[in-house]
Amino acid sequence: MNRSFLVIILFPTHHGSMKTDRTLTAVILLLCALTLFDAMGLIIKHLSPRYGAAELAAWRNTFGLIPSLIVLFTSRDWHAKGRIWKIRQWRLALTRGVILTFAQFSFYLSLGLLTFATASTITYANSLFAVALAAVLLGEKVGWIRWSAVLIGFAGVVWIVRPGGDSFSPAALLPLGAAACYALVGVTARVMDSEVPTPLINLYSSVVALFGALILALFMGGFTPLEHSTDLLWIMAMGGLGGSAVLLLISAYRLAEQSNLAPFNYFGIPLAFVLGWLFFDEAPWSELFPGALLILASGLLIVIRERRLKQA
Repeated sequence: MNRSFLVIILFPTHHGSMKTDRTLTAVILLLCALTLFDAMGLIIKHLSPRYGAAELAAWRNTFGLIPSLIVLFTSRDWHAKGRIWKIRQWRLALTRGVILTFAQFSFYLSLGLLTFATASTITYANSLFAVALAAVLLGEKVGWIRWSAVLIGFAGVVWIVRPGGDSFSPAALLPLGAAACYALVGVTARVMDSEVPTPLINLYSSVVALFGALILALFMGGFTPLEHSTDLLWIMAMGGLGGSAVLLLISAYRLAEQSNLAPFNYFGIPLAFVLGWLFFDEAPWSELFPGALLILASGLLIVIRERRLKQA
């Protein structure tokens, strides 16, 4: 599951000023979550030669239900509202799960075909898609600064993907498609009824994504028998790392406002590069730079603009 996507859909922000120590704790939790998500991605890439992307997504979502249920059952808001399960906009909630299915499948597939840092970096374009989709679907007014940021980020993505160039790989379109799907899931979360607890919305998406991954896996030939006994441990670690990362993200965004933490999300770009270099001996300098810097700059420009609007 993509990190920025989780930031968009899962966590309500708290109003009022936050103490410095709480914000610092939130930043530490966020950075730990990003590290765990990248560790999960490393395991997916490690297992990709032996197991399909749909299979891995199914295993990931199976274990991912555990943190979703933990968050829901520990949600004061959910208990206060009578522990509801059925929501009025259940069709929209299920649709978001279907979109999430394809987002996960595309991203997991790209991890097996591209360098780790390249696949991870391209998915950060989801913030750019989110701005455009919010303008189209939600009717948000997007000023020239944010549109400029979108264009800068898009130029960075094009620089990395290099369509029409000798080094172009169609696989590079997979994380780009995943980024668009993640952004669509995030934007549509904002039209859900405000009285519905966020963990319940996430649980709907997680359950549908699990069944969607199961269907994709069966359609593509079924599940591959475990080749090595250690693979089961890797699969359990994949789900455990992803689930733990979700819990850390939830904790982080309950301690501090999203606008204070958003710049630290881009810590994942250099982290993915370092991890890919350490574990897979990948150093895609020519693929990522300067495109990755343009994506980073565009994201930070959007963050700065949002904070100024909030202060105003």
